[in-house]
Amino acid sequence: MKLISYNLRKNKAARELSVLAERHDIDVLCLQEADTESLAPEIGELRLISATTQNRLGLALYARHERFTIHEARSFSLKKSMHDRILQPAHERLLAARVTDTEKGHDFVVASFHAAPLTALNSLRRHQINAALERLDLLGPGLPSLMVGDYNYPVFQQRLMLEMSDLGYDLSLSDARTYARYRMFTGHYDFATSTGFAVNGVNTLPQGVSDHLPILIQAEPKLVPIAA
Repeated sequence: MKLISYNLRKNKAARELSVLAERHDIDVLCLQEADTESLAPEIGELRLISATTQNRLGLALYARHERFTIHEARSFSLKKSMHDRILQPAHERLLAARVTDTEKGHDFVVASFHAAPLTALNSLRRHQINAALERLDLLGPGLPSLMVGDYNYPVFQQRLMLEMSDLGYDLSLSDARTYARYRMFTGHYDFATSTGFAVNGVNTLPQGVSDHLPILIQAEPKLVPIAA
């Protein structure tokens, strides 16, 4: 299964999505900073599963409609940073779906995530990540889960990896930096967090008009029988 996660930078990179989906033959597309009211219902073979509705710029999930059956999709609010309270850019920072892969015969949970900006502390972002993973487990108890997106976590990533490992999750960074707007802030911002998945690669794709570079994740769920 191939996924792309992309922060569109205030929706500016939306016009790149069709080319990305076709060029990389992806199965799932996870977006951040999307103008959800203007998103296309379909992008090639991908169909819009769900999008947030309360954010000025929100999250969206697309999946290959011939391969996946969507059982439930939900958005979640997470603990707010001071930036959120003053400017109110995002009420919903997690969008997740429980999915059946009809080709492979298993269920899993996939999610698009956007953490608080750099004006917040890493401790707040860790709280958001932990809370997001708890929501995924509620949506699909015991199922493999894969959460990708903009974690806004360019430093002290080793501590985050250790904390994720203690919780039974793997944190996968891309093979190259994923943010390139300001030289002093360049680094890895866009990650994948997973449990019950074998993540076979996370690759940074060439930069488009966004300040974030899209990442391509190749992952294989460990088989869990389809629920009755």
